[in-house]
Amino acid sequence: MDRIRIHALAACAAVLGTLAACAPIKPAPAPMDAAAAPSCTAAAAGDSLVGNWLSVSSQKGVAGALRTLYTLNPDGTMNYVEQIKRPRTPSQGLYEAGCWSRDGQSLVLRTLESNGSPVNLDDPIYTNRYRVDRVSATELRLSGPNGTVKARRMSPGYRLPF
Repeated sequence: MDRIRIHALAACAAVLGTLAACAPIKPAPAPMDAAAAPSCTAAAAGDSLVGNWLSVSSQKGVAGALRTLYTLNPDGTMNYVEQIKRPRTPSQGLYEAGCWSRDGQSLVLRTLESNGSPVNLDDPIYTNRYRVDRVSATELRLSGPNGTVKARRMSPGYRLPF
């Protein structure tokens, strides 16, 4: 009888151990409520900001070139890819997606996802505002909190090489 109890206790312990190993360590984050996420508003027909814009610059104290590709779609969605390209080092990058809009003479970029993860929509770091100084068929000049951004228009399917 004692052997039966020992085997039963061992079996229960094995089952409990297996269940404990399958239990999540911390709860998964709640998915972003689709109703809470803002929807993008389509750009005005023929808006000259629509397109791919590439900016290549260098920053003081940073070795290499900083490349930024702004993709502003007619439906109001945007992608923002920033990549630092350094000699003898693999590129490092940031990929953000969200909405863009015009507010008078300003371009407003609102990030909804950063590197594939939803962002805190209440955090002001995910909303960037630039004054549109010049936009032509080939050139875009913006003024923002970090200075002037000069970009050139790229073909519709252009992507940054990694």
